[in-house]
Amino acid sequence: MSDMSINGLEGAGRATPADLAANGARPAVSSDARGAPRPATDNARRPIGYVLDVSGAGSSIALDLTRLEECMADGDPSISLAGQVGSQLKVRVGTGWLLASVRTQRQDMTAGNDGVIIAAVDFLGEGDEERLTGKIYGFRRGVTRYPVPGSPIYPATSTDLRQIYASDGRTNVTIGTVFPTRDIRAGLYVDALLGKHFALLGSTGTGKSTSAALILHRICELAPEGHIVMIDPHGEYMQAFRNHGQLLDVTNLNMPYWLMNFEEHCEVFLTSTGTDRQIDSDILGKCLLQARHRNRLAEQIGKITVDSPIPYLLSDLINILNNEMGKLDKGHTSVPYQRIKTKIEELRGDPRYQFMFSGMLVGDTMAEFISRVFRLPSHGKPISIIDVSGVPSEVTSTVVAVLSRLVFDYAIWSRDEETRPILLVCEEAHRYVPAEKNSDGSSVGRILSRIAKEGRKYGVSLGLITQRPSDLAEGVLSQCGTIIAMRLNNERDQAFVKAAMPEGARGFLDSIPALRNRECIICGEGVSIPIRVAFDELHNDLRPASADPSFSELWGKTGGEEMAVERTVQRWRAQSR
Repeated sequence: MSDMSINGLEGAGRATPADLAANGARPAVSSDARGAPRPATDNARRPIGYVLDVSGAGSSIALDLTRLEECMADGDPSISLAGQVGSQLKVRVGTGWLLASVRTQRQDMTAGNDGVIIAAVDFLGEGDEERLTGKIYGFRRGVTRYPVPGSPIYPATSTDLRQIYASDGRTNVTIGTVFPTRDIRAGLYVDALLGKHFALLGSTGTGKSTSAALILHRICELAPEGHIVMIDPHGEYMQAFRNHGQLLDVTNLNMPYWLMNFEEHCEVFLTSTGTDRQIDSDILGKCLLQARHRNRLAEQIGKITVDSPIPYLLSDLINILNNEMGKLDKGHTSVPYQRIKTKIEELRGDPRYQFMFSGMLVGDTMAEFISRVFRLPSHGKPISIIDVSGVPSEVTSTVVAVLSRLVFDYAIWSRDEETRPILLVCEEAHRYVPAEKNSDGSSVGRILSRIAKEGRKYGVSLGLITQRPSDLAEGVLSQCGTIIAMRLNNERDQAFVKAAMPEGARGFLDSIPALRNRECIICGEGVSIPIRVAFDELHNDLRPASADPSFSELWGKTGGEEMAVERTVQRWRAQSR
Protein backbone atom coordinates (compact mmCIF):
# COMPACT_ATOMS: atom_id res chain seq x y z
CA MET A 1 0.00 0.00 0.00
CA SER A 2 1.80 3.06 -1.22
CA ASP A 3 0.31 6.20 0.30
CA MET A 4 -1.92 4.39 2.75
CA SER A 5 0.90 2.98 4.86
CA ILE A 6 2.92 6.10 5.52
CA ASN A 7 3.87 7.36 8.95
CA GLY A 8 2.43 10.65 10.15
CA LEU A 9 -0.29 12.88 8.80
CA GLU A 10 2.02 15.45 7.23
CA GLY A 11 3.07 13.12 4.45
CA ALA A 12 -0.39 11.76 3.70
CA GLY A 13 -1.21 12.16 0.06
CA ARG A 14 -4.45 11.62 -1.76
CA ALA A 15 -5.24 7.91 -2.00
CA THR A 16 -6.13 6.11 -5.20
CA PRO A 17 -8.21 3.01 -5.84
CA ALA A 18 -5.01 1.11 -6.55
CA ASP A 19 -3.92 1.66 -2.94
CA LEU A 20 -6.78 -0.48 -1.70
CA ALA A 21 -6.86 -2.98 -4.54
CA ALA A 22 -3.56 -4.77 -3.82
CA ASN A 23 -4.32 -8.33 -2.81
CA GLY A 24 -0.88 -9.76 -2.15
CA ALA A 25 -0.06 -11.58 1.04
CA ARG A 26 -0.09 -9.12 3.92
CA PRO A 27 1.24 -9.54 7.45
CA ALA A 28 -1.31 -9.77 10.26
CA VAL A 29 0.47 -6.92 12.00
CA SER A 30 1.93 -4.05 10.00
CA SER A 31 5.68 -3.43 10.15
CA ASP A 32 7.93 -0.48 9.53
CA ALA A 33 10.78 -0.38 6.98
CA ARG A 34 13.08 -2.49 9.24
CA GLY A 35 10.44 -5.15 9.81
CA ALA A 36 9.76 -4.20 13.44
CA PRO A 37 6.10 -4.26 14.56
CA ARG A 38 4.44 -0.86 14.58
CA PRO A 39 3.22 0.46 17.95
CA ALA A 40 -0.55 0.19 18.47
CA THR A 41 -0.91 3.96 18.67
CA ASP A 42 0.43 4.19 15.11
CA ASN A 43 -2.97 3.02 13.86
CA ALA A 44 -4.33 6.48 14.59
CA ARG A 45 -1.76 8.09 12.30
CA ARG A 46 -2.22 5.80 9.31
CA PRO A 47 -5.19 6.03 6.91
CA ILE A 48 -7.68 3.18 6.76
CA GLY A 49 -9.42 4.24 3.56
CA TYR A 50 -10.33 7.12 1.31
CA VAL A 51 -13.35 9.10 0.15
CA LEU A 52 -15.14 7.83 -2.96
CA ASP A 53 -17.90 10.40 -3.46
CA VAL A 54 -19.49 13.23 -1.49
CA SER A 55 -23.08 14.42 -1.05
CA GLY A 56 -24.60 17.10 1.16
CA ALA A 57 -25.16 15.00 4.28
CA GLY A 58 -22.78 12.10 3.79
CA SER A 59 -20.33 10.23 1.64
CA SER A 60 -19.28 6.86 0.30
CA ILE A 61 -15.84 5.69 1.33
CA ALA A 62 -13.56 2.74 0.63
CA LEU A 63 -11.94 0.98 3.59
CA ASP A 64 -8.98 -1.40 3.55
CA LEU A 65 -9.98 -4.67 5.25
CA THR A 66 -6.40 -5.40 6.35
CA ARG A 67 -6.12 -2.00 8.01
CA LEU A 68 -9.44 -2.60 9.79
CA GLU A 69 -8.13 -5.92 11.10
CA GLU A 70 -4.98 -4.18 12.34
CA CYS A 71 -7.09 -1.60 14.13
CA MET A 72 -9.14 -4.31 15.84
CA ALA A 73 -6.08 -5.28 17.87
CA ASP A 74 -5.52 -1.73 19.07
CA GLY A 75 -5.80 -1.01 22.79
CA ASP A 76 -7.86 2.11 22.18
CA PRO A 77 -11.53 0.97 22.04
CA SER A 78 -12.41 3.75 19.61
CA ILE A 79 -9.68 2.70 17.17
CA SER A 80 -10.51 -0.99 17.59
CA LEU A 81 -14.03 -0.32 16.25
CA ALA A 82 -12.85 1.96 13.44
CA GLY A 83 -14.81 1.44 10.23
CA GLN A 84 -17.52 -0.65 11.85
CA VAL A 85 -21.17 0.41 11.72
CA GLY A 86 -21.80 3.12 14.29
CA SER A 87 -18.12 4.03 14.70
CA GLN A 88 -16.61 7.45 14.07
CA LEU A 89 -14.01 8.34 11.47
CA LYS A 90 -12.27 11.58 10.58
CA VAL A 91 -11.29 13.21 7.32
CA ARG A 92 -8.82 16.05 6.97
CA VAL A 93 -10.31 19.13 5.34
CA GLY A 94 -7.91 22.04 5.06
CA THR A 95 -6.38 22.66 8.49
CA GLY A 96 -9.16 20.92 10.37
CA TRP A 97 -10.97 17.62 10.70
CA LEU A 98 -14.40 16.46 9.60
CA LEU A 99 -16.05 13.80 11.79
CA ALA A 100 -18.25 11.15 10.19
CA SER A 101 -20.28 8.19 11.44
CA VAL A 102 -20.36 4.87 9.57
CA ARG A 103 -23.89 3.92 8.56
CA THR A 104 -23.57 0.87 6.28
CA GLN A 105 -20.91 -1.53 5.00
CA ARG A 106 -20.64 -3.85 2.00
CA GLN A 107 -17.84 -5.67 0.23
CA ASP A 108 -16.56 -4.23 -3.03
CA MET A 109 -17.47 -6.90 -5.61
CA THR A 110 -15.29 -5.37 -8.33
CA ALA A 111 -12.73 -7.85 -9.70
CA GLY A 112 -9.46 -7.65 -7.81
CA ASN A 113 -10.89 -5.62 -4.86
CA ASP A 114 -11.43 -8.48 -2.38
CA GLY A 115 -9.95 -6.55 0.51
CA VAL A 116 -11.96 -3.38 0.00
CA ILE A 117 -15.06 -2.48 2.01
CA ILE A 118 -17.46 0.18 0.70
CA ALA A 119 -19.16 2.15 3.49
CA ALA A 120 -21.69 4.97 3.67
CA VAL A 121 -20.98 7.66 6.26
CA ASP A 122 -22.92 10.64 7.63
CA PHE A 123 -21.09 13.88 8.41
CA LEU A 124 -21.55 14.95 12.05
CA GLY A 125 -19.45 18.09 12.44
CA GLU A 126 -16.01 19.62 12.20
CA GLY A 127 -13.21 20.87 14.42
CA ASP A 128 -9.89 22.65 14.19
CA GLU A 129 -6.48 21.07 14.80
CA GLU A 130 -3.83 22.21 17.24
CA ARG A 131 -0.68 22.43 15.17
CA LEU A 132 1.67 21.32 17.94
CA THR A 133 -0.31 18.41 19.38
CA GLY A 134 -2.60 17.45 16.50
CA LYS A 135 -5.59 17.44 18.87
CA ILE A 136 -9.06 18.46 17.72
CA TYR A 137 -10.55 21.53 19.40
CA GLY A 138 -13.47 23.88 18.85
CA PHE A 139 -15.71 21.09 17.57
CA ARG A 140 -19.07 22.23 16.18
CA ARG A 141 -22.07 20.63 14.55
CA GLY A 142 -22.51 21.01 10.79
CA VAL A 143 -20.21 21.15 7.79
CA THR A 144 -18.72 24.26 6.17
CA ARG A 145 -16.04 22.58 4.02
CA TYR A 146 -16.46 19.19 2.38
CA PRO A 147 -13.70 16.73 1.54
CA VAL A 148 -12.89 15.82 -2.06
CA PRO A 149 -12.87 12.29 -3.47
CA GLY A 150 -9.59 10.60 -2.67
CA SER A 151 -9.15 12.30 0.72
CA PRO A 152 -7.69 9.79 3.24
CA ILE A 153 -9.83 8.48 6.10
CA TYR A 154 -8.44 8.02 9.64
CA PRO A 155 -9.87 6.34 12.73
CA ALA A 156 -11.11 8.68 15.47
CA THR A 157 -9.24 8.02 18.71
CA SER A 158 -10.58 8.23 22.26
CA THR A 159 -8.52 11.42 22.64
CA ASP A 160 -10.33 12.87 19.62
CA LEU A 161 -13.72 11.85 20.98
CA ARG A 162 -12.86 13.28 24.39
CA GLN A 163 -12.32 16.67 22.76
CA ILE A 164 -15.38 16.32 20.56
CA TYR A 165 -17.74 15.36 23.38
CA ALA A 166 -16.22 17.77 25.90
CA SER A 167 -18.62 20.36 27.28
CA ASP A 168 -18.56 23.70 25.52
CA GLY A 169 -19.12 25.48 28.82
CA ARG A 170 -22.91 25.28 28.93
CA THR A 171 -24.57 23.88 32.06
CA ASN A 172 -24.86 20.11 31.71
CA VAL A 173 -25.54 16.91 33.60
CA THR A 174 -23.61 13.68 32.96
CA ILE A 175 -25.69 10.55 32.53
CA GLY A 176 -23.34 7.86 31.24
CA THR A 177 -20.39 6.88 29.07
CA VAL A 178 -19.98 7.51 25.35
CA PHE A 179 -19.86 4.32 23.27
CA PRO A 180 -17.38 2.79 22.47
CA THR A 181 -15.07 4.52 24.96
CA ARG A 182 -14.59 3.44 28.55
CA ASP A 183 -14.25 6.77 30.31
CA ILE A 184 -15.59 9.63 28.19
CA ARG A 185 -18.58 11.06 30.00
CA ALA A 186 -21.80 11.77 28.11
CA GLY A 187 -23.55 14.97 29.10
CA LEU A 188 -26.87 16.65 28.36
CA TYR A 189 -27.05 20.44 28.04
CA VAL A 190 -29.81 21.23 30.50
CA ASP A 191 -31.07 24.50 29.03
CA ALA A 192 -31.24 23.09 25.49
CA LEU A 193 -32.74 19.80 26.71
CA LEU A 194 -35.53 21.43 28.70
CA GLY A 195 -35.99 24.60 26.67
CA LYS A 196 -37.03 22.71 23.55
CA HIS A 197 -38.69 19.63 25.12
CA PHE A 198 -37.41 16.05 25.06
CA ALA A 199 -38.70 12.53 24.49
CA LEU A 200 -37.41 9.27 26.00
CA LEU A 201 -38.42 6.28 23.88
CA GLY A 202 -37.81 2.58 24.41
CA SER A 203 -39.52 -0.80 24.41
CA THR A 204 -40.62 -2.42 27.65
CA GLY A 205 -37.71 -3.99 29.52
CA THR A 206 -34.93 -1.82 28.07
CA GLY A 207 -34.41 0.17 31.28
CA LYS A 208 -36.53 3.13 30.23
CA SER A 209 -37.98 3.93 33.67
CA THR A 210 -34.58 3.64 35.39
CA SER A 211 -33.04 5.88 32.73
CA ALA A 212 -35.80 8.46 33.20
CA ALA A 213 -35.20 8.37 36.96
CA LEU A 214 -31.45 8.81 36.38
CA ILE A 215 -31.94 11.91 34.19
CA LEU A 216 -34.40 13.46 36.66
CA HIS A 217 -32.13 12.70 39.63
CA ARG A 218 -29.23 14.43 37.86
CA ILE A 219 -31.39 17.46 37.10
CA CYS A 220 -32.63 17.60 40.70
CA GLU A 221 -29.04 17.44 41.99
CA LEU A 222 -28.08 20.29 39.67
CA ALA A 223 -31.15 22.40 40.53
CA PRO A 224 -32.45 21.63 44.04
CA GLU A 225 -34.73 24.68 43.75
CA GLY A 226 -36.22 23.57 40.43
CA HIS A 227 -39.86 22.85 39.62
CA ILE A 228 -40.68 19.44 38.13
CA VAL A 229 -44.10 17.78 37.89
CA MET A 230 -44.19 14.12 36.88
CA ILE A 231 -47.33 12.23 35.93
CA ASP A 232 -46.77 8.62 37.03
CA PRO A 233 -49.54 6.28 35.77
CA HIS A 234 -48.18 3.11 37.41
CA GLY A 235 -46.85 4.29 40.76
CA GLU A 236 -43.28 3.33 39.78
CA TYR A 237 -41.44 6.53 40.66
CA MET A 238 -42.69 6.99 44.23
CA GLN A 239 -39.91 4.67 45.43
CA ALA A 240 -37.21 6.44 43.41
CA PHE A 241 -37.99 9.92 44.76
CA ARG A 242 -39.35 9.23 48.22
CA ASN A 243 -36.45 11.15 49.80
CA HIS A 244 -36.06 13.80 47.12
CA GLY A 245 -39.54 14.93 46.16
CA GLN A 246 -43.17 15.54 47.04
CA LEU A 247 -45.21 12.34 46.62
CA LEU A 248 -48.89 12.79 45.78
CA ASP A 249 -51.59 10.19 45.14
CA VAL A 250 -55.33 9.81 45.74
CA THR A 251 -54.78 9.89 49.50
CA ASN A 252 -53.23 13.37 49.60
CA LEU A 253 -53.64 15.00 46.18
CA ASN A 254 -56.79 16.91 47.18
CA MET A 255 -57.40 18.39 43.75
CA PRO A 256 -60.50 20.64 43.89
CA TYR A 257 -63.13 19.81 41.27
CA TRP A 258 -63.81 23.49 40.63
CA LEU A 259 -60.34 23.88 39.08
CA MET A 260 -61.69 22.12 36.01
CA ASN A 261 -62.57 24.32 33.06
CA PHE A 262 -65.82 23.87 31.15
CA GLU A 263 -64.42 21.31 28.69
CA GLU A 264 -63.15 19.17 31.56
CA HIS A 265 -66.47 19.50 33.39
CA CYS A 266 -68.20 18.14 30.30
CA GLU A 267 -65.86 15.13 30.19
CA VAL A 268 -66.66 14.24 33.80
CA PHE A 269 -70.32 15.22 34.19
CA LEU A 270 -71.79 14.37 30.77
CA THR A 271 -72.53 10.81 29.67
CA SER A 272 -74.56 11.46 26.52
CA THR A 273 -73.38 11.42 22.91
CA GLY A 274 -74.44 12.96 19.60
CA THR A 275 -77.07 15.71 19.62
CA ASP A 276 -77.99 14.95 23.25
CA ARG A 277 -74.47 15.87 24.33
CA GLN A 278 -74.75 19.33 22.79
CA ILE A 279 -78.01 19.92 24.67
CA ASP A 280 -76.45 18.66 27.92
CA SER A 281 -73.39 20.84 27.31
CA ASP A 282 -75.48 23.99 26.90
CA ILE A 283 -77.40 23.24 30.10
CA LEU A 284 -74.26 22.49 32.12
CA GLY A 285 -72.51 25.65 30.89
CA LYS A 286 -75.43 27.85 31.90
CA CYS A 287 -75.87 26.26 35.34
CA LEU A 288 -72.11 26.11 36.05
CA LEU A 289 -71.71 29.83 35.41
CA GLN A 290 -74.56 30.57 37.82
CA ALA A 291 -72.98 28.35 40.47
CA ARG A 292 -69.62 30.15 40.16
CA HIS A 293 -71.39 33.51 40.43
CA ARG A 294 -72.69 32.56 43.90
CA ASN A 295 -69.18 32.74 45.35
CA ARG A 296 -68.09 36.04 46.94
CA LEU A 297 -64.92 35.93 44.83
CA ALA A 298 -67.07 36.34 41.73
CA GLU A 299 -68.60 39.47 43.22
CA GLN A 300 -65.15 40.94 43.89
CA ILE A 301 -63.84 40.11 40.41
CA GLY A 302 -66.93 41.19 38.56
CA LYS A 303 -67.16 39.59 35.14
CA ILE A 304 -66.23 35.90 35.12
CA THR A 305 -66.55 33.11 32.57
CA VAL A 306 -67.55 29.49 32.84
CA ASP A 307 -63.80 28.63 32.75
CA SER A 308 -62.82 30.94 35.62
CA PRO A 309 -61.36 28.86 38.51
CA ILE A 310 -63.90 30.18 41.05
CA PRO A 311 -64.95 27.75 43.82
CA TYR A 312 -68.59 26.61 43.86
CA LEU A 313 -70.64 24.08 45.78
CA LEU A 314 -71.84 20.90 44.08
CA SER A 315 -75.06 21.32 46.07
CA ASP A 316 -75.50 24.78 44.51
CA LEU A 317 -75.02 23.31 41.04
CA ILE A 318 -77.61 20.59 41.74
CA ASN A 319 -80.08 23.18 43.10
CA ILE A 320 -79.63 25.36 40.02
CA LEU A 321 -80.22 22.31 37.80
CA ASN A 322 -83.45 21.62 39.75
CA ASN A 323 -84.58 25.21 39.36
CA GLU A 324 -83.86 25.25 35.64
CA MET A 325 -85.58 21.90 35.22
CA GLY A 326 -88.73 23.31 36.84
CA LYS A 327 -89.03 26.23 34.46
CA LEU A 328 -91.80 25.95 31.89
CA ASP A 329 -89.87 27.84 29.19
CA LYS A 330 -86.78 25.64 29.20
CA GLY A 331 -87.47 24.54 25.61
CA HIS A 332 -86.95 20.77 26.03
CA THR A 333 -87.76 17.92 28.37
CA SER A 334 -86.43 17.43 31.90
CA VAL A 335 -84.41 14.38 30.86
CA PRO A 336 -81.08 16.23 30.21
CA TYR A 337 -81.25 18.00 33.60
CA GLN A 338 -81.98 14.73 35.37
CA ARG A 339 -79.15 13.01 33.51
CA ILE A 340 -76.57 15.60 34.60
CA LYS A 341 -77.89 15.74 38.14
CA THR A 342 -77.73 11.95 38.51
CA LYS A 343 -74.10 11.87 37.35
CA ILE A 344 -73.03 14.64 39.75
CA GLU A 345 -74.69 12.91 42.70
CA GLU A 346 -73.05 9.63 41.70
CA LEU A 347 -69.58 11.22 41.67
CA ARG A 348 -70.17 13.03 44.93
CA GLY A 349 -71.18 9.83 46.70
CA ASP A 350 -68.50 7.52 45.24
CA PRO A 351 -65.56 7.13 47.70
CA ARG A 352 -63.14 6.56 44.78
CA TYR A 353 -63.61 10.20 43.74
CA GLN A 354 -63.09 11.73 47.18
CA PHE A 355 -59.63 13.01 46.21
CA MET A 356 -61.44 15.38 43.86
CA PHE A 357 -65.09 15.74 44.90
CA SER A 358 -64.78 15.80 48.66
CA GLY A 359 -66.90 18.38 50.47
CA MET A 360 -63.69 19.54 52.15
CA LEU A 361 -62.35 20.92 48.83
CA VAL A 362 -64.79 23.82 48.52
CA GLY A 363 -62.54 26.46 50.06
CA ASP A 364 -60.30 28.69 47.97
CA THR A 365 -57.14 26.54 48.11
CA MET A 366 -55.93 27.29 44.58
CA ALA A 367 -52.74 29.12 45.61
CA GLU A 368 -51.90 26.43 48.17
CA PHE A 369 -52.54 23.63 45.66
CA ILE A 370 -50.36 25.22 42.97
CA SER A 371 -47.54 25.93 45.44
CA ARG A 372 -47.57 22.34 46.65
CA VAL A 373 -47.79 20.63 43.26
CA PHE A 374 -45.42 22.95 41.37
CA ARG A 375 -42.90 23.11 44.25
CA LEU A 376 -43.10 26.88 44.73
CA PRO A 377 -40.90 27.13 46.76
CA SER A 378 -39.09 23.81 46.42
CA HIS A 379 -37.51 23.53 49.90
CA GLY A 380 -34.82 21.26 48.41
CA LYS A 381 -37.41 18.84 46.93
CA PRO A 382 -37.83 20.08 43.37
CA ILE A 383 -39.98 17.25 41.99
CA SER A 384 -43.64 16.30 42.49
CA ILE A 385 -44.46 12.69 41.68
CA ILE A 386 -48.21 12.47 41.01
CA ASP A 387 -49.27 8.82 41.14
CA VAL A 388 -52.51 8.53 39.17
CA SER A 389 -52.62 4.71 39.32
CA GLY A 390 -55.29 4.92 42.01
CA VAL A 391 -57.44 7.38 40.07
CA PRO A 392 -60.55 5.78 38.50
CA SER A 393 -59.88 5.15 34.83
CA GLU A 394 -62.96 7.16 33.79
CA VAL A 395 -61.38 10.41 34.99
CA THR A 396 -57.64 9.69 34.71
CA SER A 397 -57.30 11.62 31.46
CA THR A 398 -59.24 14.54 32.90
CA VAL A 399 -57.05 14.66 36.02
CA VAL A 400 -53.92 14.71 33.85
CA ALA A 401 -55.56 17.39 31.67
CA VAL A 402 -56.27 19.60 34.70
CA LEU A 403 -52.72 19.27 36.05
CA SER A 404 -51.17 19.92 32.61
CA ARG A 405 -53.43 22.90 31.94
CA LEU A 406 -52.66 24.39 35.35
CA VAL A 407 -48.95 24.25 34.53
CA PHE A 408 -49.53 26.06 31.24
CA ASP A 409 -52.08 28.57 32.54
CA TYR A 410 -49.89 29.43 35.52
CA ALA A 411 -46.99 30.14 33.17
CA ILE A 412 -49.20 32.43 31.06
CA TRP A 413 -50.70 34.39 33.94
CA SER A 414 -47.36 34.75 35.78
CA ARG A 415 -45.55 36.49 32.95
CA ASP A 416 -45.45 39.73 34.94
CA GLU A 417 -43.56 37.90 37.69
CA GLU A 418 -40.03 36.54 37.66
CA THR A 419 -40.05 33.49 35.39
CA ARG A 420 -40.18 30.16 37.20
CA PRO A 421 -39.75 27.51 34.48
CA ILE A 422 -41.62 24.26 35.09
CA LEU A 423 -40.82 20.83 33.64
CA LEU A 424 -43.84 18.57 33.05
CA VAL A 425 -42.86 14.92 32.58
CA CYS A 426 -45.50 12.55 31.24
CA GLU A 427 -44.92 8.81 31.49
CA GLU A 428 -46.88 6.56 29.08
CA ALA A 429 -47.37 9.66 26.93
CA HIS A 430 -49.07 7.75 24.09
CA ARG A 431 -52.08 7.26 26.38
CA TYR A 432 -52.62 11.01 26.67
CA VAL A 433 -51.41 12.34 23.30
CA PRO A 434 -52.41 9.56 20.91
CA ALA A 435 -52.00 9.62 17.14
CA GLU A 436 -54.98 10.94 15.19
CA LYS A 437 -56.21 7.45 14.33
CA ASN A 438 -56.52 6.63 18.06
CA SER A 439 -57.57 10.07 19.26
CA ASP A 440 -60.81 10.42 21.19
CA GLY A 441 -60.73 14.21 21.17
CA SER A 442 -59.99 14.44 24.91
CA SER A 443 -58.85 17.69 26.48
CA VAL A 444 -55.56 16.19 27.72
CA GLY A 445 -54.37 15.59 24.15
CA ARG A 446 -55.13 19.18 23.20
CA ILE A 447 -53.40 20.78 26.19
CA LEU A 448 -50.26 18.62 25.86
CA SER A 449 -50.13 19.38 22.14
CA ARG A 450 -50.40 23.07 22.93
CA ILE A 451 -47.61 22.83 25.51
CA ALA A 452 -45.44 21.06 22.93
CA LYS A 453 -46.03 23.85 20.41
CA GLU A 454 -46.07 26.94 22.64
CA GLY A 455 -44.73 25.93 26.06
CA ARG A 456 -41.14 27.09 25.58
CA LYS A 457 -42.34 30.67 25.03
CA TYR A 458 -43.73 30.67 28.56
CA GLY A 459 -41.06 28.64 30.35
CA VAL A 460 -42.91 25.31 30.30
CA SER A 461 -40.86 22.27 29.29
CA LEU A 462 -42.39 18.94 28.27
CA GLY A 463 -40.76 15.55 28.77
CA LEU A 464 -42.49 12.61 27.08
CA ILE A 465 -41.73 8.99 27.99
CA THR A 466 -43.30 6.22 25.95
CA GLN A 467 -42.76 2.66 24.74
CA ARG A 468 -44.90 3.12 21.62
CA PRO A 469 -43.72 6.24 19.76
CA SER A 470 -45.74 5.25 16.68
CA ASP A 471 -48.92 5.65 18.75
CA LEU A 472 -47.85 9.15 19.80
CA ALA A 473 -49.16 12.22 17.98
CA GLU A 474 -46.61 12.92 15.25
CA GLY A 475 -46.84 16.68 15.67
CA VAL A 476 -45.96 16.40 19.37
CA LEU A 477 -42.89 14.22 18.84
CA SER A 478 -41.64 16.55 16.10
CA GLN A 479 -41.68 19.41 18.63
CA CYS A 480 -39.23 17.57 20.91
CA GLY A 481 -35.80 19.10 20.33
CA THR A 482 -33.97 16.18 21.95
CA ILE A 483 -34.83 12.52 21.39
CA ILE A 484 -33.36 9.82 23.61
CA ALA A 485 -34.03 6.51 21.85
CA MET A 486 -33.42 3.20 23.60
CA ARG A 487 -33.95 -0.17 21.95
CA LEU A 488 -37.17 -0.37 19.95
CA ASN A 489 -38.28 -3.83 18.84
CA ASN A 490 -41.21 -2.80 16.67
CA GLU A 491 -40.35 -1.83 13.08
CA ARG A 492 -43.14 0.76 12.95
CA ASP A 493 -41.75 2.44 16.06
CA GLN A 494 -38.24 2.43 14.60
CA ALA A 495 -39.44 4.03 11.35
CA PHE A 496 -41.42 6.64 13.28
CA VAL A 497 -38.40 7.66 15.35
CA LYS A 498 -36.12 7.81 12.32
CA ALA A 499 -38.57 10.15 10.60
CA ALA A 500 -38.48 12.49 13.61
CA MET A 501 -34.69 12.62 13.92
CA PRO A 502 -32.25 14.74 11.90
CA GLU A 503 -30.76 13.22 8.75
CA GLY A 504 -27.21 13.21 10.08
CA ALA A 505 -28.19 10.74 12.80
CA ARG A 506 -29.24 7.96 10.44
CA GLY A 507 -26.11 5.90 11.07
CA PHE A 508 -26.83 5.91 14.80
CA LEU A 509 -30.53 5.19 14.33
CA ASP A 510 -29.85 2.05 12.32
CA SER A 511 -28.34 0.59 15.49
CA ILE A 512 -31.47 1.14 17.61
CA PRO A 513 -32.65 -2.50 17.31
CA ALA A 514 -29.16 -3.66 18.41
CA LEU A 515 -28.87 -1.52 21.55
CA ARG A 516 -28.32 -3.29 24.83
CA ASN A 517 -30.38 -2.58 27.93
CA ARG A 518 -29.59 0.83 29.44
CA GLU A 519 -28.07 2.04 26.16
CA CYS A 520 -29.50 4.80 24.02
CA ILE A 521 -28.98 7.07 21.04
CA ILE A 522 -29.28 10.77 21.83
CA CYS A 523 -29.89 13.27 19.04
CA GLY A 524 -30.93 16.89 18.95
CA GLU A 525 -30.43 20.09 20.91
CA GLY A 526 -29.37 18.49 24.19
CA VAL A 527 -26.08 17.17 22.76
CA SER A 528 -23.39 18.62 20.51
CA ILE A 529 -23.67 15.76 18.01
CA PRO A 530 -25.61 12.46 18.01
CA ILE A 531 -24.08 10.02 20.47
CA ARG A 532 -24.56 6.47 21.67
CA VAL A 533 -24.53 6.31 25.46
CA ALA A 534 -24.40 3.59 28.10
CA PHE A 535 -26.35 4.94 31.08
CA ASP A 536 -24.78 5.00 34.54
CA GLU A 537 -25.82 2.47 37.14
CA LEU A 538 -28.38 3.88 39.55
CA HIS A 539 -28.30 2.98 43.22
CA ASN A 540 -31.11 0.64 44.25
CA ASP A 541 -32.62 3.26 46.54
CA LEU A 542 -32.97 5.66 43.61
CA ARG A 543 -34.52 3.23 41.14
CA PRO A 544 -38.24 3.13 40.30
CA ALA A 545 -40.28 0.07 41.24
CA SER A 546 -40.35 -1.20 37.68
CA ALA A 547 -38.27 -4.38 37.87
CA ASP A 548 -39.81 -7.48 36.28
CA PRO A 549 -40.74 -10.24 38.77
CA SER A 550 -38.63 -13.39 38.69
CA PHE A 551 -41.06 -16.23 38.03
CA SER A 552 -38.51 -18.96 38.74
CA GLU A 553 -37.61 -17.41 42.09
CA LEU A 554 -41.05 -16.35 43.29
CA TRP A 555 -42.74 -19.57 42.24
CA GLY A 556 -40.25 -21.42 44.40
CA LYS A 557 -41.54 -19.77 47.59
CA THR A 558 -44.67 -20.50 49.60
CA GLY A 559 -46.37 -19.32 52.75
CA GLY A 560 -48.67 -16.44 53.71
CA GLU A 561 -50.86 -16.64 50.59
CA GLU A 562 -54.15 -16.88 52.54
CA MET A 563 -53.55 -13.65 54.47
CA ALA A 564 -52.30 -11.87 51.35
CA VAL A 565 -55.54 -12.79 49.54
CA GLU A 566 -57.63 -11.54 52.49
CA ARG A 567 -55.81 -8.21 52.60
CA THR A 568 -56.05 -7.82 48.84
CA VAL A 569 -59.81 -8.50 48.83
CA GLN A 570 -60.28 -5.96 51.62
CA ARG A 571 -58.46 -3.26 49.66
CA TRP A 572 -60.30 -4.30 46.52
CA ARG A 573 -63.71 -3.90 48.13
CA ALA A 574 -62.79 -0.61 49.79
CA GLN A 575 -61.36 0.63 46.47
CA SER A 576 -58.46 2.03 48.45
CA ARG A 577 -54.79 1.17 48.89
